[in-house]
Amino acid sequence: MGSFEQMYLAFVRKIYAKGESPNLVKNGEWRRSCSSKHVREECNKWTKAAEAAAKCKIKGSSSSQQQGYVGNLKRKSLETIVAKQNMLKSTFDSAKALSILLVFGVYFLQTASSPPPGDAACGLNFTSIPYEPSGECISGIHEKASDWDGVPSSICCRNALNTLTRALARQATTGDGNIFIDGERWKNCNDPFHQQQSVSVQACGFDDLFYGSSQCSSLKLSSITQNSSFQAAFHQCASFNPSFDNICGNCTNALITATNQFLDQLYARDNNTEKVICGVALIVAVVAGEIDNESQIKDFYRCLPALIESGRYIKIKSSLARALLAVLLATTGLILIITLIKYVTKSKRQEKKRVRARDIVAWSALYSFSKAEIENAMNYGNEKECLGRGSAGVVYKGILPSGQVVAIKHVHKSNTSDSFTREIEGLSRVRHPNLVCLFGCCMEDGEQYLVYEYCSAGNLAQHLLKKETVLQWERRVKILRDCALALRYLHHYVDGCIVHRDIKLTNILLTENMEPKLSDFGLARVLGMEESKVFTDVRGTLGYMDPEYMSNAKLTCASDIYSFGIVALQVLSGQKVIELDLDARDQLTRKAKDVSMGKRPLKDIEDPTLEGNLNAVDFESILQIAVLCVAKSSDGRPSIDIVFEELDKAWKNTMADRRAKSFVTQRSRSVEVLPL
Repeated sequence: MGSFEQMYLAFVRKIYAKGESPNLVKNGEWRRSCSSKHVREECNKWTKAAEAAAKCKIKGSSSSQQQGYVGNLKRKSLETIVAKQNMLKSTFDSAKALSILLVFGVYFLQTASSPPPGDAACGLNFTSIPYEPSGECISGIHEKASDWDGVPSSICCRNALNTLTRALARQATTGDGNIFIDGERWKNCNDPFHQQQSVSVQACGFDDLFYGSSQCSSLKLSSITQNSSFQAAFHQCASFNPSFDNICGNCTNALITATNQFLDQLYARDNNTEKVICGVALIVAVVAGEIDNESQIKDFYRCLPALIESGRYIKIKSSLARALLAVLLATTGLILIITLIKYVTKSKRQEKKRVRARDIVAWSALYSFSKAEIENAMNYGNEKECLGRGSAGVVYKGILPSGQVVAIKHVHKSNTSDSFTREIEGLSRVRHPNLVCLFGCCMEDGEQYLVYEYCSAGNLAQHLLKKETVLQWERRVKILRDCALALRYLHHYVDGCIVHRDIKLTNILLTENMEPKLSDFGLARVLGMEESKVFTDVRGTLGYMDPEYMSNAKLTCASDIYSFGIVALQVLSGQKVIELDLDARDQLTRKAKDVSMGKRPLKDIEDPTLEGNLNAVDFESILQIAVLCVAKSSDGRPSIDIVFEELDKAWKNTMADRRAKSFVTQRSRSVEVLPL
């Protein structure tokens, strides 16, 4: 009998036996029985029957009426309930059987497809070498580290690299002998790392460590172990007793040597990918050789972090690293402070230079050009005409409103040699026919210009280089003599010796009449009346500079004598007139000394373009004085007075020869016209 029927009969007995009229809907047991959906319909029918029976009692109907009403309802309801219960039981039994079949089917499929220990999709056996998770991987920490001679990895992935290489070593000894497995299997070798989601073959950058990815990846264990360099490395890594540090260093160095030898054999020394894969292959081969020696393998893996790209074994403790970082930061801070101090000092020094230059311009009595005047003078034509370039600036041709042609030097802003101030200070107070004349200057908007007289014939170097015209002997002697005269004026200046410091062919300008003028006083230095020498920064043009001045920075008037001697030798020989370096200078001076001592003929030092049209006596006397000028010691050099005296004699002899030749020519012409 069902639960509804029992509750209903109990309800009816209460109504008739006890005279009660209870509410069946409020009965707790009844409500629980009616909670299921599949019996809710029957529950509603029994509830209506109970309510009907209660109404019969209340209305006073006879017992037979009540029993007939309830009996009919009871019979119909019971038939319905029994049919429903039989159907539900049959459905439940079928569902239960089907569920059992499904469970066994899924289990069978899982059993059939599940890999053996080590993941069959990967093919490597990790059972005996489980991965050990690392706390360094928590919260996504992946501090970069270059493991094992360049393998791109992180500290987090070191244990993973250890596990994978050990599994590869076991595979190489028991499988087909290949060091690496194919790419499809390699992608699935993440099963050992399921405990740590941040670690995988892909996340750790081990994607290329599979068979066929490179030449090294195709190596077999047998081909590696037969290599002599690997055998040497394996021997070095065989035992880490008694000194771990020394043996580890030898082991890693030997592994790097072996790796490089394999790369050389494959012609892949500069291929970083090949380097990484070859290095890992050798690691796997070493582990395969010690596959049953667990303690040795552990020592070997403890050593491997030392296998960095330099091949040296380096241990840096965190305290030392912090100390090095502190030193680096302190050094950087010190450099910044020094740079700032230099910048401020330089700015102040430049400002002082500008003030000093303005003061010098004020008392120099030079004409102060405006920038507009300078620009108008330089842009007289369609474009600026550049006359030359130097370390201090660029020289342009210009024409003043009066029509006078001038040379305008635009001083570089980056120039630090005070050439602008030195030229104004030097040339504004000296006047000599053989010194270039300074007309004026300009200081405006941070720009600096110097305005000189224009020497239309260029410089002496250009004339010595010309092939179409030859600088005649008489003209060469005159140029040397006049330059010596200008230098004598400077060395005997009333305020002290003015040392030019940059006498060279390109600084000897020539006017239209081929009169020489010494120019460029940007490096000039005045020695006081009581000074015979000063120690200063070494400046000048290499090849013309006094060796004594270059070695000890001792500047004297004899420094100009040396430079003038080099110029004289170049004028005599015509050799190396542009870009005279130290080797060319030494060759020239050695040849001149040999000729002056009679070890070589005079022809060896003569300019071949002269074709012998010279006075041999004067040529030899000038050569002798020039050789004295280029003596290595300043004590052996003559004074400018002696130099000028000798050159003046040579010039007078040249003029006498010229007059004699002219007289002979005139006499011969007069004899030709005498009547017979």
